[in-house]
Amino acid sequence: MGCASSKQFKRAPRHEDAALLAKETTFSLNEVEALYELYKKISYSIFKDGLIHKEEFQLALFRNSNRKNLFADRIFDLFDLKRNGVIEFEEFVRSLHIFHPDTPMADKIAFAFRLYDLRGTGSIEREELKEMVLAILNESDLLLSDDAVEQIVDQTFKQADLNSDGRIDPDEWKEFASKNPALLKNMTLPYLKDITMSFPSFVVYSGAGDEEL
Repeated sequence: MGCASSKQFKRAPRHEDAALLAKETTFSLNEVEALYELYKKISYSIFKDGLIHKEEFQLALFRNSNRKNLFADRIFDLFDLKRNGVIEFEEFVRSLHIFHPDTPMADKIAFAFRLYDLRGTGSIEREELKEMVLAILNESDLLLSDDAVEQIVDQTFKQADLNSDGRIDPDEWKEFASKNPALLKNMTLPYLKDITMSFPSFVVYSGAGDEEL
C-alpha cells in the first residue's frame, strides 16, 4: 500500500522540506512542524507504520474507524494525491491547507467540486449530488424523508445547472457556490489558524466536541 516508497515520511521532515511546504501552502513553518506531530498521532493510531490509512483517517476526523460513509471516503481519496491507498505527510499538509481560513475561496470551491464529482467526469450529475447529500446527512445524523432529500437535490440543480443540460460544470458550480457560501462552511476549519496551540490535540482523542467539526 505504498509503504516501501514512503519511508521518508516515517521520520521528521527535513527543515528544507518543511520550509517548501510552508512556502507552497497557507501554513507557516512552525505550523507545518506542528502538523507533523499531528500526523504522527494519526498514523500510529491503528497500524503504527507512519502512514495514514483510511481507517486511521476516518477515526481522526469522524471518531469511528469502521462506519462506512461516502463523505469520509471522498475526503480520504482527495487527500491521497498519489492514489496509493495511504496519505503521506506532504499530501496531508497540501490537502489540509484547503481548509485553512486564509486559503483563497477559489481553491475551496474547486476542492468542493471535486468532492461532489464522484466519478471524476468533470461535471456533477444529479445522482452524484444526491449520493453526497445523503452521505452528509448520514454523517450529521440528520434524518430527512425521501421527498425532502429529492426536494433539496431538485432545488440545488435548478439553481446550479444554468444551461439545464442535466449536469453542473465547474463554471456553474463556481457561480452557485459564490452565491451560496454556506455550501462551503465545512471547507474552513477556524482552529487551523492557530494550529500550534490547538490542533495537535484535536484528533485521536474523543473529547473534541461536535461543534469543532
